[in-house]
Amino acid sequence: MSSALDRLKNLTAQISSYELERKNNLKSLEILYSSLGIDNKVPLFHDLFEFKAINLSGISLSDESLGEIKEGKYAQVIGIIYDNTAKVKNKNISLAYFGRAEKVSEEMRTEIISFVLGWRFEKSFRTLEHYHNLMAQLQTLPRGNVC
Repeated sequence: MSSALDRLKNLTAQISSYELERKNNLKSLEILYSSLGIDNKVPLFHDLFEFKAINLSGISLSDESLGEIKEGKYAQVIGIIYDNTAKVKNKNISLAYFGRAEKVSEEMRTEIISFVLGWRFEKSFRTLEHYHNLMAQLQTLPRGNVC
């Protein structure tokens, strides 16, 4: 019984820490959204999450080389929207342009990376909530309607 209670306590602590981290991330993300000038392209903060993805060019986001500059490339935050009615389904939109990657200061690089990773962190929560809600809807469907 004690081990089940311990597992429940650990799970509760982990969920609580994720929610606290999420709240802190959103605050930081909103500050970066303004300081990086992304608010010039996306006037309403909550509209950022309409993008299917946000990518970064010119600076690495991979585990092995996080923050490394891609020589000769331009640092740019790119939002990707998907429109299934358009001829070209994916559309890339430049949200912020910073010039040649090698000329971007280390502090600015850190802020840019923090923005992209922070957006992805929050987007993952929103995706999780979306699928959680769909699973709840599935439970209310008559059994004959489910494949």
